[in-house]
Amino acid sequence: MAQLRGQGSYGIGAPTPFGGPPEDNSEQSALDTIRQQTSKIEDLLDSISEPIKPFLPAIGRFLIVVTFIEDTLRIITQWKDQLLYLHDYRHIPSGLTHLFLIANMLAMTTCSTLVIIRRHSEFAVCGLIGVVITQALGYGLIFDLNFFLRNLSVMGGLLMVLSDSWVRKTKAFAGLPQLEEKDRKMYFQLAGRVLLIFLFIGFVFSGQWSVWRVIVSLLGLVACVMVVVGFKAKFSATLLVVILSVFNILVNNFWTLHEHHPHKDFAKYDFFQILSIVGGLLLLVNSGPGQFSIDEKKKVY
Repeated sequence: MAQLRGQGSYGIGAPTPFGGPPEDNSEQSALDTIRQQTSKIEDLLDSISEPIKPFLPAIGRFLIVVTFIEDTLRIITQWKDQLLYLHDYRHIPSGLTHLFLIANMLAMTTCSTLVIIRRHSEFAVCGLIGVVITQALGYGLIFDLNFFLRNLSVMGGLLMVLSDSWVRKTKAFAGLPQLEEKDRKMYFQLAGRVLLIFLFIGFVFSGQWSVWRVIVSLLGLVACVMVVVGFKAKFSATLLVVILSVFNILVNNFWTLHEHHPHKDFAKYDFFQILSIVGGLLLLVNSGPGQFSIDEKKKVY
């Protein structure tokens, strides 16, 4: 195999015998170099993460729904404040405010439990996406760009739950999956990958700039592009997990803030939302990017 990659072997890279211009393999060589280096890193990461590999799907699923669990606890502990906000600022009638909060708590608790125990994933994901949309409308955050991008990423994580559940169904039953199921899985894996990166886009265009922030943003953007096109997707998703986790601990450290600090609730909300997106990325690391990706096309050609 090493001989096949050399330019001198089999006349590759040499002038053509018919006087035509030599074949330009610079782009292919650059891609091969990137693949070789990232493959070495992937092999190292695989060996390091071997003990936790069997638990990655469970960890990913739990992290994806952790923001909904936290939101349920927030509603319970801040019940009066929630009712006051919905009634006084959103002008929702009193009876409907109670119904809105109770319906959200029931939906989040039930659907999160179903996601964790891997039962009825389709209904659970649809229910949680419905919660995201109704809360955006109910709390008047639909036009908040940062909120919008973050929730797109959360939806991407939920779509990864669906694709992961279909992968498991395929492995559980003998024979090949039906064509419709296979196509559906491919489309949802692609949509999940694309939506997952929107959180990082929001991170890049918010906050104060510094040299450190520029470096992290550039690395993250490169990793996001690699995730979207499915080029070394497992490696790039792992890189995003590391970046987001470090950022989350350093910036959204709500546990260090005083109970009545005005930023505490926002930091806690951001912390658990980023955990949910990290969960989606872990499912991507576990199941791979799917058929619509450079990684899969490379196996074919």
